[in-house]
This record gives sequence, structure tokens and C-alpha cells, in this order.
Amino acid sequence: MKQLTKQLNQQVANFGVLYTKLHYFHWFVEGPQFKQLHEFFEALYDETTNHLDAVAERLLMLGEKPLATLKEFLEFASIKEASGKFTGTEMLEQTMNDFKMVDKEIKETIKVAQGLEDEVTVDLLIGIAASLQKHIWFINASLK
Repeated sequence: MKQLTKQLNQQVANFGVLYTKLHYFHWFVEGPQFKQLHEFFEALYDETTNHLDAVAERLLMLGEKPLATLKEFLEFASIKEASGKFTGTEMLEQTMNDFKMVDKEIKETIKVAQGLEDEVTVDLLIGIAASLQKHIWFINASLK
């Protein structure tokens, strides 16, 4: 259970950082695709909020404590926060790479949850992975 808690908390941290990073992109995107990307990043941070809440609440259901501060998020997240100026394409590339990393880690966490026969956590994570994979596909197609 300790390993599962650690991995779930890493995803809480990732989604916490992603929430802020996607806001950053939403606020600072410029250029000919402004409206489309502005709305896209808003939809992504709204979805990320739901993932953050669902994984944190799953930890609570398991009798564990989710990470809950920005300091903890930055310390435990695999992804990095945004800073600086980016083109819309760079924002999409970073988002896709972040989603790929989180998806990979979620797949690893699913294996741990399966080993513990925790089908509720497995189901939750499969749903999140499916969403991330769809966004990865969408972004990748947009970058071609």
C-alpha cells in the first residue's frame, strides 16, 4: 500500500502543477491560434482539476493523506512548472510531453493497484489514462 500511496501522490502533485501550468499557457498564449488555444488550455485545466480531485479523494478513501500544498506539488511532481515565453506550438509540445509522462506513470501505478487487487483505483486510473491518451493524439495531430 505504501508504494501505491507514493505513486498516487505523485499524480496529485503532477495534476497540481499541470493545473497551474495550463493556466499559464491559457493566459499567455498569443498569435493567430489565440482563441482556439486559449479555449483548449481552459478545457484542459478544467479536466485536470477533476483528475486532481479524484486521485486525492481516492487516497482519502484508502485512509491515506494526499499532498495538498504547492510546495509539496513542486517537490514531488515529475513535470516542471512553466516560466518564460513560449509560442503556441511550444506550449502544445510541452503539454503533450507532460501528458505522456503522466500517462506512463499512471500505467505503472495501475500495475501496483492491480497487484493489490484495488480495482476501484485501477478503474479510476484507466479513465484518466484514456483521457490523457486522447489529448496526446489530438495534440500530436495538431502539430503535424
